[in-house]
Amino acid sequence: MTNYFEKKRILVTGAGGFIGSELVRQLLDLGASVRPFLRYTSNAEMGLLKFLPRESQEQLELVFGDLRDPDAVDHAAQDVDLIFHLGALISIPYSYIHPVEVVQSNVIGTLNVLQACREHGCQLVHTSTSEVYGTAQYVPIDERHPLQGQSPYSASKIGADKLVESYWRAFDVQAVTVRPFNTYGPGQSARAVIPTIITQALMQDEIHLGNLDAKRDFTFVSDTVDGFLRAAASTGVTGETINLGYGEEITIEELADLVIELVGRPVKIVVDEARLRPEKSEVMRLQSDNSKAQELLGWEPRIDFREGLARTIDWISEHLDLYRIGEYER
Repeated sequence: MTNYFEKKRILVTGAGGFIGSELVRQLLDLGASVRPFLRYTSNAEMGLLKFLPRESQEQLELVFGDLRDPDAVDHAAQDVDLIFHLGALISIPYSYIHPVEVVQSNVIGTLNVLQACREHGCQLVHTSTSEVYGTAQYVPIDERHPLQGQSPYSASKIGADKLVESYWRAFDVQAVTVRPFNTYGPGQSARAVIPTIITQALMQDEIHLGNLDAKRDFTFVSDTVDGFLRAAASTGVTGETINLGYGEEITIEELADLVIELVGRPVKIVVDEARLRPEKSEVMRLQSDNSKAQELLGWEPRIDFREGLARTIDWISEHLDLYRIGEYER
């Protein structure tokens, strides 16, 4: 895999995000030339790329723009061999409030990436999400499981996934879709449940959560990124959709109890009505069948969940200034 990425010119959309920044770090280690595509802000915010060593930052060819702008995406894709497309608006609660923005970013943004791949002949690794499955109709969930749009976010990702499939079938765009289940680890924002629990467990006497009975399948971020890299470097996977999940489920209440144990201080768990999803929108159960990833990519998760949580707690403990403790981040 090292030889595959060495000196390759690679565009990463969503590069400043949680998974994207770890992907950039690993690509640099593998000798790739990396062009991060970042949403423009007036202070040229780099997101989590700011935590890379200075020498690594200096190797990056930063490009700022908006995925909804086809000219910006086309410009960023020039002279590129491979695009990892992670850029998206990913908050489910935010999608209830601003569905139009979410659909424009996730569907039209993906369309613009596909058009750029078609124009410039780029290979594409597209990022899906386990949320497209909705509540599990059977477990473990394999890639043949029906898709169900239980939130505007999940519907937008279904649309994006199907566009990728169509561009492979209609225009022979060399694309593979990876479908991570709940990724976690150092650097993740409090929009996600694990940092939400950890920050409150560290600093408060109560942890405020939504549905405690929902079950999720958590994968450490370095394992998820390993799946991305293998999807790009493997032969015979073009046109495929591949789950990247740990393969075990845990309820949110069990997760909170484990975090409390690892933090080592007594904390009460409280159900906060404001954090509950609409009833028909709640995804009650997600558990991955990762056998296809094992077969096609030689991928399997390496980081034990308890170990991954401990690493995440350590990182968040050192960066509490990045979090608004106890606030419900949409």
